[in-house]
Amino acid sequence: MQRTATAHLELDVTSPATLALEIGVAQPYLDAGAATETWAITANGQSVTPQELLTQHGTRVHVVNAEIGPLTLDYSVTVQGRIDPIEVTEWDLLRYLRPSRYCESDALAPTAKAEFAGLPASDLLASVSSWVGTRLSYVPGSSLPTDGATRTLLARQGVCRDYAHLVVALLRSLDVPARLVAVYAPGLDPMDFHAVAEAYLKGQWHVVDATTLAPRETLLRISTGLDASDTAFLSVHHGQAALQAIEVSAVADVLPNDDVTQLVTLG
Repeated sequence: MQRTATAHLELDVTSPATLALEIGVAQPYLDAGAATETWAITANGQSVTPQELLTQHGTRVHVVNAEIGPLTLDYSVTVQGRIDPIEVTEWDLLRYLRPSRYCESDALAPTAKAEFAGLPASDLLASVSSWVGTRLSYVPGSSLPTDGATRTLLARQGVCRDYAHLVVALLRSLDVPARLVAVYAPGLDPMDFHAVAEAYLKGQWHVVDATTLAPRETLLRISTGLDASDTAFLSVHHGQAALQAIEVSAVADVLPNDDVTQLVTLG
């Protein structure tokens, strides 16, 4: 499988700001020699080289200290084949059981236990994915950046990050370690950055995508964390910058059928 992804951002920086970008594919693709990528960042007509910070699970944060004026970013990557699943650590298995800002697993525990009581662990991933997928409607623009899993369940609608937050919160309530992953998603329509859940079962992390909008085998990992607070594609600090335009593309030479009952790893 060959996968290609691109991202184009245009920003208007209105006061000097620190921009933290999580757009490049995760470090394991580069370590495996599977990824070839290009970056072009221009501020006020001048080329800018970002500082790269490597965080947990191979997430790469590119930091730009931007002055007032227009800033444009173009990123492209081609990945040949799939890579091995990333490492599982004992700390991760505890950390990703805890409630977090957007995944209020403690508040949703009564709902999770009432809906999924008695199900074996092997059935939980598919059951939770199907439950969330049938109870929410995918409605662009229907949620706020501050919405968490509880509000999503009450509203019964949202976008990919809302679906993923609810899946993560329910699984954590059931003592299944779960986390959020930002991905490039070949086959996604409408095309954008995509968010999915990743849950631990049978010794590995497996993808759970209740939206079923893209084949899980094609997904390319960008960033991984507790919830969207760890995986935002753009964070602005110490100043102001407005996103003026965004364009994302992701294609694969094969778009396989995706059976939600099957376990799939990101690779």
